[in-house]
Amino acid sequence: MWHRAFTVSPDTPLTELIISFGANVEASGGVCGVKRHADARARGVRRIQVEPHLSVTGACSAQWVPIRPKTDPAFLFAMVHVALHEADRSALDIAFLKARTSSPYLVAPNGFYLRDKKTGKPLVWDLIAKKAVPFDRPRIDPALEGAFEVSGRETGPDDEFWDHRNATCRPAFDHLLTHMCTYTPEWAAAICDVPADTIRSVATRFLDHAHIGETIEIDGVTLPFRPVAISLGKTVNNGWGGYECCWARTLLACLVGGLEVPGGTLGTTVRLNRPADNRWSSVTPGPDGFMHYPMNPTAKGEWMASPASRHAHQTLVPLAANSPWSQALGPTHLAWMMQKQGLDHLPEPTPPDVWFVYRTNPAISFWDTGAVSDVMADFPFTVCFAYTHDETNHTADILLPECTDLEGLQLIRIGGSKYVEQFWNHQGFALRDPATKPQGEARDFTWIATQLARRTGLLEAYNAAINKGAAGVRLFGEGYDFSLRTDKEHGIEDIWDAVCRAASAEITDGADTQGLDYFREHGFRTRAFSVLQWYLYPALVEQGLRFELPYQERLLRIGRELGARLHEQGITWWDDQLKEYEPLPRWQDLPGKWERALSQHFDVSIADYPFWLLTARSMQYAWGANAGLQMIHEVADNIAGHGGIIMNPAAAQKLGLAEGDVVEVSSPLGKTEGAIVLRQGIRPDTLLMIGQFDHWVTPFAKDLKAPSMNALTPMLLGLSDATGSGADLVKVALRRIGPSP
Repeated sequence: MWHRAFTVSPDTPLTELIISFGANVEASGGVCGVKRHADARARGVRRIQVEPHLSVTGACSAQWVPIRPKTDPAFLFAMVHVALHEADRSALDIAFLKARTSSPYLVAPNGFYLRDKKTGKPLVWDLIAKKAVPFDRPRIDPALEGAFEVSGRETGPDDEFWDHRNATCRPAFDHLLTHMCTYTPEWAAAICDVPADTIRSVATRFLDHAHIGETIEIDGVTLPFRPVAISLGKTVNNGWGGYECCWARTLLACLVGGLEVPGGTLGTTVRLNRPADNRWSSVTPGPDGFMHYPMNPTAKGEWMASPASRHAHQTLVPLAANSPWSQALGPTHLAWMMQKQGLDHLPEPTPPDVWFVYRTNPAISFWDTGAVSDVMADFPFTVCFAYTHDETNHTADILLPECTDLEGLQLIRIGGSKYVEQFWNHQGFALRDPATKPQGEARDFTWIATQLARRTGLLEAYNAAINKGAAGVRLFGEGYDFSLRTDKEHGIEDIWDAVCRAASAEITDGADTQGLDYFREHGFRTRAFSVLQWYLYPALVEQGLRFELPYQERLLRIGRELGARLHEQGITWWDDQLKEYEPLPRWQDLPGKWERALSQHFDVSIADYPFWLLTARSMQYAWGANAGLQMIHEVADNIAGHGGIIMNPAAAQKLGLAEGDVVEVSSPLGKTEGAIVLRQGIRPDTLLMIGQFDHWVTPFAKDLKAPSMNALTPMLLGLSDATGSGADLVKVALRRIGPSP
């Protein structure tokens, strides 16, 4: 919506202050993220880590704020309140709000923008002419506050409209002021269990470091310099409360003019907005002066009532868009849930005829792993690419032994602006060349894919897909064409030689076309990538576009349309999710929402489960695919908490528990076991399990007896937000089993 990106990162090389709500970059940012943040601290960056437990990121931050789980929106709302109602207006970037956001757009009586009847453009109140004019009229000074008598047309869902004459309308910014009035630090303190003075101090520091009015020159272009950024971590920016957090984080950047400018909050990887290789190219004009966004249609006659995917993302989630990545970002757990029991008025769920599993182990890494394992065991035919036996491929009909990355051939895109903390001055390609021959019956994935295509009669389509860029590079362009013959089976090196030649042509604008031999000799090839392209701001200015904040009028419209379409089909089980389609999000009792969902679904007393259980990323185990390696276990043992249950000593003392005691951790769904690890760096109401374990097949890992929260976390419709996402969070109880072994 706001970044043309899937991931969001601070401009770490230039920022001065980072406020991180659970973003565990020292564990999840890889070598690049750790290096960038270390360099930033060396030059004086201050990072404030807001999270219930002291992660490795919090441990090397300037300040740790132990917030109550899943109350981050309240903290962020209070920061917005301080900026709007306690700070002087000079602390805000008023020029940015007027020219680059929806702040001056007039909101009509029914909650939608008031528009010019002839052009349909949203109206603003011009302080110079003292009348309402279209938002894009040149040389105007739009009002941000006040109430004005205005005439125009208001357009709602399904092209419903109301013509208003001398209606009282206020700018979106004025609505924001009223909306955030009650969200004081004192209000948030009672919810977050964080002192109001701490919340106010964090908000004030954010404003003080924003450098309102300052500029910086980037590649010869003068841009705003706003060295403050807010990061959100997993479980904060997804599940219920995710919308509120993302909105407030991005709004705070807008209030100081720090969105997509040097020092501020930046997007990285493109996923939903084509083309996927360039953020600037994905900035195209959409309605009302905002960037185009490819919403799944919700209008009458256009909405997809019969979903094409098992998790119904095109039917339920307009924001999931229509890119090749959309299925991966849809409400995946609904597909698993519907295999057991379908949802009313959706097509009867069917298992896949053939299920391919590639480099993943959902029997360990998904919520409610028991239910997932039961479902996959019933699939009629499963094919797993495998290095070793694991919990998922235990149910497979066929194992295809793929070689490891050190044994396979591939050309990989590098540099540019990609992934969290990945901002570079160059972009290009690097060759991953085999360091050794594959072991045993293992084969290069390119060979496997080619054989599958040939033997299933898909060879021509397969080769055509490679020609169009399925291997990462389109094989033809202006002045060159290295397309593969579609009617012929090609060898591994032949395919990658063509890819390398096309990559050379892309990098040199067709001047050079060196192939595999060149990359084997040199390793990589790059060209300069302008630092200016790290930021969206120049692209928006060039096209006269605005960020769609603070007032989400488009979300309000599509939410109303989606609700109408669902109700026309008799679908009411998504009504709770429809409430999130608000132009200005409101605080909802998120901890209470979790507790009610658990107690109602499982018919338990939630008071019997007094602890919040969270998980954290392990850099050593990454996504867990290396859990069977003894060396990784030895390295991970250097980091406190691996393999155990981290608990506050005061909470443990109340239960008579000591370091190393073996306990049973139970949720309303299930149970697991592990040893207690006592640390002061965690709230007394919170427990933590690092990583994804509970292995019972994977060699070596199965003998570690390490607990995992995934077996305790249910897949529930009531814990799915409007985008279909959920959070790694559950209420649990502890019971001592025995002393340390």
